[in-house]
Amino acid sequence: MFKNRSIIFNYFFSIFLLLVFIGTLHAETITLYSGRSKSLVDPIIQQFEKETGIEVKVNYANTTQLAAKLLTEGKKSPAALFWAQDAGALGAVSKEKLFENLPKSILNKVPKIFRHDDGYWIATSGRARVLAYSSERVKTEDLPESVFELTQSKWRDKVGWAPLNASFQAFVTAMREQVGEKRTEKWLRDMKDNGTKTYPKNTPIIEALDAGEIDLGLPNHYYLFRFKKGNSKFPVEQTFFKAKDAGNLVNVAGIGLLKNSDNKKTALKFIEFLLSPKAQQYFVSEVFEYPVTEGVIPNANLLPLEELLKIVPKFDLNEMDDLEGTIKLLRRAGIM
Repeated sequence: MFKNRSIIFNYFFSIFLLLVFIGTLHAETITLYSGRSKSLVDPIIQQFEKETGIEVKVNYANTTQLAAKLLTEGKKSPAALFWAQDAGALGAVSKEKLFENLPKSILNKVPKIFRHDDGYWIATSGRARVLAYSSERVKTEDLPESVFELTQSKWRDKVGWAPLNASFQAFVTAMREQVGEKRTEKWLRDMKDNGTKTYPKNTPIIEALDAGEIDLGLPNHYYLFRFKKGNSKFPVEQTFFKAKDAGNLVNVAGIGLLKNSDNKKTALKFIEFLLSPKAQQYFVSEVFEYPVTEGVIPNANLLPLEELLKIVPKFDLNEMDDLEGTIKLLRRAGIM
């Protein structure tokens, strides 16, 4: 009797294991190349996995490095999606025709300024370049009105930047388009000669302002808010340059679907999720970024988007596809 029970148990347990194995074979998975840092986006990726049952295999790295990786891998890349920190990297990949055209049902979720003209990528959130400064050592009336004033002698050894950061490189790409190659190169060289201090990324710039290493810095807008969240008296503030100045670039984080992907329908579900009210609210409330869709409760710390767009220089994010040219310029100027 007990022997029969044991046989029956083993039989059904074997069937159970077989079903589990078959289920894993058919489980939906997508490979994501993410230039967005894990600390920022892992919570929303986990939420997507929880709600859909789709596994996201993430390769985290610098946005510029991932763009270069995709260009090298070409059609052999295992990536289904590329989530970039800036429009410049997205432009470099779309320029090589590696992205699939996104369906209109997705593209129409955001304004035209937040998507590629040919539908190769779409923004997931917005960010602005700002001038961060020490509120203890710099008076507001003494702040420079233009990014080009940072080369003045009174700011010698007092400014910090992150030239290896993808957002900074996108900013330089935009400057090249706005004021030309020669003026941009001169600004880079003058900044270097003026003792501008180099940091690996944006967060150390904010920390250096607090530590007294520098008085001014050029980060994205949302980094400071993370420090303020933990300490409202953190001695750093930020502002914009005068209206239409090249230093006021508004950039985007965005995502594109790779042509080589063999599970495009599944990958599109992830893009749709990033544009959902839940994900957009996460970017606004937790990451302090700007939403790219309507119906999101605004963050009181952020300048309203309609006001922000009045002070940014006139520039088309679709023109930011010459990342290679920017890298060459930074090397020629001795910045990299």
